[in-house]
Amino acid sequence: MSTLNSWVPDVLGDHFERRTIPLESDSEGEVVATLVRYRPAPRVRLAKPVAGGADVLYVHGWSDYFFQTQLAEFWHNAGARFFALDLRKYGRSLRPHQTPGDIADLAAYDEEMEIALEIMSEGEPQRRPLILMGHSTGGLILSLWADRHPGRVAALVLNSPWLEFQARGAGRAALAPLVGMQARLEPHASLPNVDFGFYTRSISSTMDGEWTYNLDWRPIRGFAVHPGWLNAVLAGHARIATGLSIDAPVLILLSAHSAVLPRWTPDMMRADSVLVVDDIAVRAVRLAPIVTVARLDGALHDVFLSAADVRADAYTQVIRWLRAYLPSR
Repeated sequence: MSTLNSWVPDVLGDHFERRTIPLESDSEGEVVATLVRYRPAPRVRLAKPVAGGADVLYVHGWSDYFFQTQLAEFWHNAGARFFALDLRKYGRSLRPHQTPGDIADLAAYDEEMEIALEIMSEGEPQRRPLILMGHSTGGLILSLWADRHPGRVAALVLNSPWLEFQARGAGRAALAPLVGMQARLEPHASLPNVDFGFYTRSISSTMDGEWTYNLDWRPIRGFAVHPGWLNAVLAGHARIATGLSIDAPVLILLSAHSAVLPRWTPDMMRADSVLVVDDIAVRAVRLAPIVTVARLDGALHDVFLSAADVRADAYTQVIRWLRAYLPSR
């Protein structure tokens, strides 16, 4: 039975379209995901682009959705077709009856991943080389997916992937049993909110940042955190800590510095105020045999929402890495 709907204009405007993906219902009722694609007018190319013939699938992070139009333009200019997936209960896929971001097992996202990849290959004589790109929790989800699905990915680009809990492995190991017990008893109970809104302050045009986006889909202090979701994330971190065997080259983009503090400081305008980036760098090299870690001075948690000079450096790093590691086509 087909679960694929038609493409319609997206909220991002010209050249962006979205397609709703019906999924299996859960205890809260109807569930959908949303695939977004970028379809600008064809352009004449004098040279073979570095990602020519490839498909890119982008997955956002926690309390987030896809709105980074510049990122889509970058991949188009690199020769790839660009798609982004708003996961179930996020962004375009969030419904009024749902707990935002709710999930009990990160592997459940396999359902929308597979349907999205099926849609992306419609009308193609064969599947194109697949480049996965994930930010923060999306980077965690895609790392685990690529490890479970060998042979599917040509390259993996991770933008500040959330590969380890902020309290490090020891803190995660101590917290996990308590969270696991609460997840079984009260998966939707509210946990204390430790997001002070500082990261939003650094990126939102309503504050000190330069980006305009939907604050309902990306709240100032993030979605409420619940034990069921946190238990799924901690299980993902534990799996990362044991080491993965992703059979594709991996690029990790990270800020050179963290500023994870309980008070606002101007340093948060040029540092990762969400993750402890040194810990992420340590975990990163356990993802695959070939891992490149690029540390960018002045980068925010979402490297591609950083200041213009840092974004330019990030895009240069991606192009350089693709030239070295993307399999020949």
